[in-house]
Amino acid sequence: MNYYELDVWKKGRSLVTQVYELTKDFPKDEIFGITAQVRRAAVSVPSNIAEGCGRNTSKDTLQFLFIARGSLYELETQILICYDQKFLSKEHCDKIITEITECKKLLNGFINYYQTLKPRN
Repeated sequence: MNYYELDVWKKGRSLVTQVYELTKDFPKDEIFGITAQVRRAAVSVPSNIAEGCGRNTSKDTLQFLFIARGSLYELETQILICYDQKFLSKEHCDKIITEITECKKLLNGFINYYQTLKPRN
């Protein structure tokens, strides 16, 4: 499976770019705090999709897809915390939450599809 052809992986990469753009103006004293955490959670999404696609068993693949999904929920929570701390405007918060929600839908669809495939090992 060529993960780089998957819409969910492409959406994950796009989300990373948006998160980096969004966090570049966060307070400098947060560079090793929430800024780094938000970025790591975002990067985790396409990274785990790719790693899952490189695994030899369906069980392993699904485990990495579930990790990617968990990272989306983590990212969503962190974005809301950033909004609470007034690092983000309501408009920016709503926009990125919408992107995260779209990515979750794609990933859930991919997980559901993958679960229907004939098991490997």
